[in-house]
Amino acid sequence: MNSNSRHLPPDILPPGWSESALSDGELAYRHARLPLELVADRTMADNCHPGLGLGCCWELRYRYPIGDQSVSETIGRVSTRTAAIDGLLECMRSVHEAVESLDDPMDVRNVLERIPLSSLVPDGSPGCGGI
Repeated sequence: MNSNSRHLPPDILPPGWSESALSDGELAYRHARLPLELVADRTMADNCHPGLGLGCCWELRYRYPIGDQSVSETIGRVSTRTAAIDGLLECMRSVHEAVESLDDPMDVRNVLERIPLSSLVPDGSPGCGGI
């Protein structure tokens, strides 16, 4: 992916996915068929070791409706915006591969829990506002 990209271009999104929010602190993508939204939010790095020097990180979550409420579940945290973008893309690809067999939020959860976010190693770019 182009390191200057601030979001995912529509032509690289898996089928059924589109951008639903884009700002300096939030990226969100919605699935057309499933009532599912994948979100990356910039957040404080409260649970990080102080020696890492991170003031913030990116939390990847998914949202889905249950009745009149929207439920949000955490997938994981990464240290850079680039890692967040890569993580969202990997989540979209994984959901796309399993979409025919996804009937309820627990099925989605099982797919997303298998995503190895630890493989999204930062490339030295700034963690908070950086790409």
